[in-house]
Amino acid sequence: MCGIVGYTGPNPALNRVIEGLRRLEYRGYDSAGVALVTKPGEPLFISKKAGKLANLESVLTSDLESAKSGIG
Repeated sequence: MCGIVGYTGPNPALNRVIEGLRRLEYRGYDSAGVALVTKPGEPLFISKKAGKLANLESVLTSDLESAKSGIG
């Protein structure tokens, strides 16, 4: 089973998207990924990892916290 979560707004998107994915994780995730708009007009930041959500979280850096829109 899969699930998708997204956020756009004035607050950092990364934390909200990760929290949404965490709530969906127990539905049977075997992989997770995010796409974030870090700066308008620039390419999306995209990262995906097989396994638990923690595998994805381990490669995300604090400079991504400025993103205001994202999907996971």
